[in-house]
Amino acid sequence: MLNISLIGAGRIGKLHAHHLMENADCKIVYVADAFEENAIALAADTGAKVVSAEEAISAKDVDAVIIASPTDTHSHYSHLALDAGKAIFCEKPIDLDLSRAKKIADHVGETNLPYMLGFNRRFDPSFMRLKEQLPLLGKLEQVLIVSRDPSPPPVSYIEHSGGLFKDMMIHDLDIARWLLPEEPTEIFAVGDCLVDPEIATAGDIDTAMVTLKTKSGIQCQIINSRRAAYGYDQRIEAFGEAGILKADNPTETTTTFMGKDGATGDKIMHFFLERYADAYRLQLNAFVDSVVNGSPAATTVDDGVKALRLAEAAKESLDAGKLVTI
Repeated sequence: MLNISLIGAGRIGKLHAHHLMENADCKIVYVADAFEENAIALAADTGAKVVSAEEAISAKDVDAVIIASPTDTHSHYSHLALDAGKAIFCEKPIDLDLSRAKKIADHVGETNLPYMLGFNRRFDPSFMRLKEQLPLLGKLEQVLIVSRDPSPPPVSYIEHSGGLFKDMMIHDLDIARWLLPEEPTEIFAVGDCLVDPEIATAGDIDTAMVTLKTKSGIQCQIINSRRAAYGYDQRIEAFGEAGILKADNPTETTTTFMGKDGATGDKIMHFFLERYADAYRLQLNAFVDSVVNGSPAATTVDDGVKALRLAEAAKESLDAGKLVTI
């Protein structure tokens, strides 16, 4: 039985708690949140005890810590948990600053403790199937990753998010690294504010396209938008000498109607909590399994550092209007 402390009782913390309670190999024993009412409500659902984050991390009867607090606390809690000898699952990104993220990676290396990063999309069943079938393509030549939100978040969120590349596209940059057989060596980004002018006022963009290229010439394009009128648009295409692989948007049902005027079907899912419900569950199960059985983490602190490096390179390319060598 893996005893877990959950740091953060907001939307993601609640989601993680729900999936952890379904896993017979673990138990949430402590919950902490800066807003005590959130922690109290979640503790009532889980049977956990409400304590401070520091107490939750240092508790002798805790084996692992789930860090689902705001991004600007990830680094601090990661170092505390590593010093306390705990296994760690941390939501993305590790930090908004690459140098601080590297310090966490160094700390993980010194302690040799399990550290898994929350890149949940790697656990989406359709995306996993696409990756498994990549050999069918023969020589991989192009990858297309589309990620569009149904609507932009509040500007108050944008102001503290770290920007589109670190907050939103970092998932897609990780997926690109996961699918490509070699690391990207070049990146070129274009972006603008086409959805909400208030996002521009906050110093960010809401629409972007990034092109990556590897040493052998494999190309990958990532498309992001903070608005899609039809729902949460999440697709991948992989193209090679032998054909194409596609992972398309799931819909609420697969039922369609066909008549003389055409065909109709259900809309795609509207929000990430619905779209990636299976991925979040499988991700946490993989973390618990890796700690209990001593197997390697599926997504590592090194993956987090490299995705953040790509996000910073994308911003550099956008600002300079030129290709950036990684």
